[in-house]
Amino acid sequence: MAPKAKKAKAGGKAKTAKQKLASKYEDTAPVSMESIGHPEIFPLVFTTKTQEIFSCRPEEDVTEEQPHKLIKKEDIIQDLKNRAGVSDFHPVKKIVMDYPGEELLIVYDKEFKYGQNFYLIGTEEAKENILNPPEEQMVTEETKENYEDVYVYKPPVPKPWVSLGSEKEIEEESVRESTVRAMFKISRERRLFGAPIEFGDYNASNVKDGYIECTAYTDKNFTIKQLEKDIGLQVIPVLKDNHTQTQWKFPRNAAVQYVPREFSEEERETFLEAEELKTFLDSVSLSVEMALQQNEIMNVFIDDWKALAEEEASFGDKTDSHLKEYQSFTDLHNIKGKTITCVCWHPTIYGLIAVSIAERLSYEERVNALGKLLLQPSLILFWSFSDPIHPQLMLQSPEDIFCFRFCPSNPNIIAGGCINGQIVLWDISAHTDRIINIRGTSTATKKAILKPIFLVEPESNKESLFVRHCAVSSIEHGHKKIITDIHWLSDDYELNRMGHVFENRSGISCQLATCSIDCSIYFWDIRPTRPPPIPTDKKKEEVIEVPHDIPTTFLHLDLSWRPIIKITLTKSGSTLDHCPVRVSFKDAYLHYKVKDTLALQQKAQIAGDDPYHNLEYGLSKTLKPVEDYNTMFFVGTEDGEVIYTDWRMERDHDTGRLVSKKPVNQYLVHDGSIHTVQRSPFYTDIVLTIGGWNVAIWKEGVSQGPLLQSSCSKKMYTAGHWSLTRPAVFFVGKEDGYVDIWDLLEKTHEPSQTQNICVTAITYIRPWMVSSKQQFAAIADYYGTLHILEIPWTLSHPSANEVHTVSNYFDREVSHLRYAEKRKEVRDKEKEELELESERKRVKVFSKTREQIEAELKLTYKEYLELEKEILGKLGVVSDPDKMTSTFRDLLE
Repeated sequence: MAPKAKKAKAGGKAKTAKQKLASKYEDTAPVSMESIGHPEIFPLVFTTKTQEIFSCRPEEDVTEEQPHKLIKKEDIIQDLKNRAGVSDFHPVKKIVMDYPGEELLIVYDKEFKYGQNFYLIGTEEAKENILNPPEEQMVTEETKENYEDVYVYKPPVPKPWVSLGSEKEIEEESVRESTVRAMFKISRERRLFGAPIEFGDYNASNVKDGYIECTAYTDKNFTIKQLEKDIGLQVIPVLKDNHTQTQWKFPRNAAVQYVPREFSEEERETFLEAEELKTFLDSVSLSVEMALQQNEIMNVFIDDWKALAEEEASFGDKTDSHLKEYQSFTDLHNIKGKTITCVCWHPTIYGLIAVSIAERLSYEERVNALGKLLLQPSLILFWSFSDPIHPQLMLQSPEDIFCFRFCPSNPNIIAGGCINGQIVLWDISAHTDRIINIRGTSTATKKAILKPIFLVEPESNKESLFVRHCAVSSIEHGHKKIITDIHWLSDDYELNRMGHVFENRSGISCQLATCSIDCSIYFWDIRPTRPPPIPTDKKKEEVIEVPHDIPTTFLHLDLSWRPIIKITLTKSGSTLDHCPVRVSFKDAYLHYKVKDTLALQQKAQIAGDDPYHNLEYGLSKTLKPVEDYNTMFFVGTEDGEVIYTDWRMERDHDTGRLVSKKPVNQYLVHDGSIHTVQRSPFYTDIVLTIGGWNVAIWKEGVSQGPLLQSSCSKKMYTAGHWSLTRPAVFFVGKEDGYVDIWDLLEKTHEPSQTQNICVTAITYIRPWMVSSKQQFAAIADYYGTLHILEIPWTLSHPSANEVHTVSNYFDREVSHLRYAEKRKEVRDKEKEELELESERKRVKVFSKTREQIEAELKLTYKEYLELEKEILGKLGVVSDPDKMTSTFRDLLE
């Protein structure tokens, strides 16, 4: 069962990344030279700051002749308190704390004998041996002559064992069982537990259940498929096949030969000239002609019952509910050791899909291999269905891309987010003809292209085209960490620096939003801040020439691009901030709108050759504000929190600066990092979030919680996406290579079906609708393979009232949440009233006097005696209740 999310204690603070890193180093043991026989030596790296603090600067305070430096233990402990994990003594913190002496010895290692520029002596004994080495005995020439022939025995000193691979040879030579042992389980009836056992010989056929028949069956693991078979054939007339209900399970090779019985030529002539045949043909010719005409007009064999059913019920069967492998893409040269981080279908070109690739390395491994990674290109690959081996385009990037999107108004413009926090822009307008004409137009062409690799590689001389980026954002004013999500804003509106919405007159998407785990969300504008200056003759000579292969579309943004809005998600009651991973806006583009070609051409003529460069900046002109626009959006964080906040800025009353608003609602539902925050393509107020081991569905405006929250899965969820045509279906990828398909019309507590796609984790899912009859789903895995699966009919075609049915389901869940909230309030009020009532009774009891209490007890006891008298009279124990003993009367009185 997946681990449950731990609730934070009241008043506690979440650990920062820096504190987590410090605790990680505290758990790890310090690196020592024990493997080479010096367990008391611990190599350290002293930065310039540490050298100045402890006065151990190389060639000034310490030299090769005097490499020793004694540092007080108290000074080191104080440095650890001041600088914590930044201190160079942090890796040996435990050694320093446990050291018995008051001073520790630091030795300058000029030749990097132990791998670093300094090393620490961890024991007092080793420190004394280094500072006070044993005095060498002065041996004169006379003593050498006297003791020259004397043999002095020196006992051998044990050395540490160094592995040279012998244990691997022993492991290879060891004998292991190749087959799995058969296990038998013998059980008895419960009534025979503990009874004595007697063994003996008996006939199995005479005892009940004593004989078990082991029938033979076909083992699929050892089934040999017969590919070739020698048979004999004979040219014979047309055969007639007949069959019965008998099934023969043991086929055998057999040969049958027969001679057909035919009429002779004389008999044929006799029958053809007979009057009976002519009469028969004349009588049935009219009926046959009418039957043929009816067959041409309608299908007489159609099943009317199936025609009355719904469309999806009469099409396909259970096998049509599974995703079918259509094609797969993998690059043997560029994806080696890399994974796919993002997938996007081209909005207008059929069969063209782009993927971004990145190294499969952790943060520590990436830092250690930084020099090697600089030599490897970071790419976005364009694949075409007509060529699954060679990418059609390769977009180069300064760093690995983890998210990218096509511009909704111009698919030739692509924006991507890098691992170092920069945004990269590409313009592939010059290569549009290449990627359009590469498509195969016939089946023969496709078959000719889909050859084995060993045949295609030598004959193929074409090279994939590399496209360099147009512009990259400024490092100083951008994100400080990896960009995890990027979105283009709609071409209907634009934002100013306050976050207010205005009308976009140009009709071109010019702004985009990004989020990063540096606790910030930025909004960017790709238009120039001021009109381009007219260059003079002198300035023309000073202008740097741009290479011919780089478009000048966004030259005004290169290395100077900065955001217009900076949003920081602060946590309430804490100095820490939320780390956003995914964002979802109200107008998120699930379907890229294919704009009218004529409209785009007219806008291009108005704007000129470079529409993005000639557009006026939104802040420099008067725009019409959009009234009542919803500026709220959903955010998924790295800690599994779902946040509902506003992108509009407000001014601080103290400083006058623009600050972001506090989140309206925040929920901790997921027990891991959220990787999917996506609005439904059918309902703009329904949002799907996936993270950790569970799935949740939210409705905008409902603050009580999620409409649907799944139970914890056995495997972690890694990707997800809504269906583009069915409002009740969405796909969820898991870390074991399986895909869960949820159908809310069938089940709401678990997936309707699960299907295996690959052997490793699924990193991205992106469906695409080719036509009304065909849909694809692009599924990327951790090893860099892109699987194109065809979505079946049952998962792509909705029922007659599916949109209305799912909407009613969401409305019922909202009513249920509100009812539960009201009942909770009622229960709280009832609980408060009960507590007040108990408090009143307790106060009332304490306020009574002793006489009142005794009077109440006496009255209660008198009522009890009356009841007893009545019961005894009814039972006949006392014949006359009035004639009771005086004692009983006295008690009553």
